Amino acid sequence: MISITEPSFDETEVEMVRAVLASKWVTQGPMTERFEKLIAENQKAAFALACTSCTAALHLATMALGLGPEDEVIVPAFTWITSAHSAEYVGAKAVFADIDLATFNIDPKALEAAITPRTKAVVSVHLFGLAAPMDEIRAICAPRGIRIIEDAACAIATTYKGEPVGAIGDLGCFSFHPRKVVTTGEGGAVTTNDPELAAALRSLRNHGTTGLPSAEIEPHGPWTMGTFNRIGFNLRLSDIQAAVGVAQMSKLKALVADRRATAQRYTQMLREVNDLVLPVAGEVEGHTYQSYVVRLVEGGRRRRNAVMSAMALAEMQSRPGTHAVHRLGYYRNKYGLKAEQFPNACAAEDTTITLPIVPFMRHSDQERVVHVIRQALKG
Repeated sequence: MISITEPSFDETEVEMVRAVLASKWVTQGPMTERFEKLIAENQKAAFALACTSCTAALHLATMALGLGPEDEVIVPAFTWITSAHSAEYVGAKAVFADIDLATFNIDPKALEAAITPRTKAVVSVHLFGLAAPMDEIRAICAPRGIRIIEDAACAIATTYKGEPVGAIGDLGCFSFHPRKVVTTGEGGAVTTNDPELAAALRSLRNHGTTGLPSAEIEPHGPWTMGTFNRIGFNLRLSDIQAAVGVAQMSKLKALVADRRATAQRYTQMLREVNDLVLPVAGEVEGHTYQSYVVRLVEGGRRRRNAVMSAMALAEMQSRPGTHAVHRLGYYRNKYGLKAEQFPNACAAEDTTITLPIVPFMRHSDQERVVHVIRQALKG
């Protein structure tokens, strides 16, 4: 079986986890701080706060911005579902905007058309490791006071015009799920350059703690407990997971370089297959290829499924790109959305295939994948 992807582990991760277990400090301790520092340095952000998942990171971001009922948050219609859920978690409304089929990222014109007086934020997704058009997004949002949450779940080490994503908007949200370039099993992080947002995030992920009470009320001692002046959650990352993350971050440059090389080989081998559109649009110099996603030009969902079936028979994993979120039951039923409202998102869901791209993938395995796809398209 050729997996769609897999983590790259060795003795480095084992030794880091062993060190944490020996220390007996296994949650929200020095290893988590070390992991956060590595993320912040890599993304050129002033602050990075680790948490349990990117879903948690997005939830923390919407809470830190104070979003709530009566607010609207614009989300690309083609993305993983929690890009939209993060707005709904806090009682705000997810409002969809269509994508640019060439990049699978939000179309700035569609973003601008979706803005209303209630729009308070946009979730700008860097889908599959390709940066969204941040200059256009900022030009639209900044004059209107609309906050930007970068959904960088797929985009650790992705750059936009030479700058790492995650600190271009107000907040950046990262995933360390096993399908990502860097993994901690499950895990996430929020980045920001705003100290007030960082303080809110730190409190919200730790039950809503707001520091120690005033010493003027009672002298501090072993009896002193923290204050809790806001509602919060337990979304802290364990030091055991952070240890895996620290080991993974030491390999990040090599993992990204390898992934880009594998993607370039796919592009070279598939360049003359006229039935496919390859991921070659947008700021491709900064693309980290968390996924290598191709799109069928003709034949729609039925032909796409036939290609994926042929791959499965040849023992090769594949997946559609991701969801057209407005088609999913919760959003379709709650807001009365129709598929045709966001045609590019529907086309992307129906015609995309994520190809296997594992760390240090054998050239022969790539050749097998390409051969099966070519034969399936002929059939």
